Amino acid sequence: MEIRFEEMSEDHLDQVEAIEKESFPTPWSRSAFAGELLQNDFAHYIVALHEDVVVGYGGMWLILDEAHITNVAVRADCRGQGIGLALMLEIIRYAVIRGVKSMTLEVRPSNDAARHLYQGLGFMDRGVRKRYYSDNNEDAVIMWKENLSAGINSRIFWRG
Repeated sequence: MEIRFEEMSEDHLDQVEAIEKESFPTPWSRSAFAGELLQNDFAHYIVALHEDVVVGYGGMWLILDEAHITNVAVRADCRGQGIGLALMLEIIRYAVIRGVKSMTLEVRPSNDAARHLYQGLGFMDRGVRKRYYSDNNEDAVIMWKENLSAGINSRIFWRG
């Protein structure tokens, strides 16, 4: 599947919301994403498009030389095709160009696919947030990737 990336805009939000709802038990609302795009200067979001259809998205907050991944999701019928990996690589490339040195995220211990993806990118378990997820009080594994630029090509395909 051929995909391209671009900065998330309000035009993408209906599709992003649909993916969010099918991906997470406590999804962010359309208005939460709109707030990120329009009011949060730290926020940077991208979409993965196949023939102008949003098949995935990801975002982060950039604060000084650190980045915090907020969301990464791929449409259910497009999973297993490398889109999540491509999104993460684009997010990392963008962060590196902005001078970010390390990146963090939280992930459910039960989300084996995401944990495998993040570990493959060099993220390491660094802690636990107890009862982080409000839907079932599941803990969150805190993962960090240090030396973010190691092995990452600086070419990016979107501008934020």
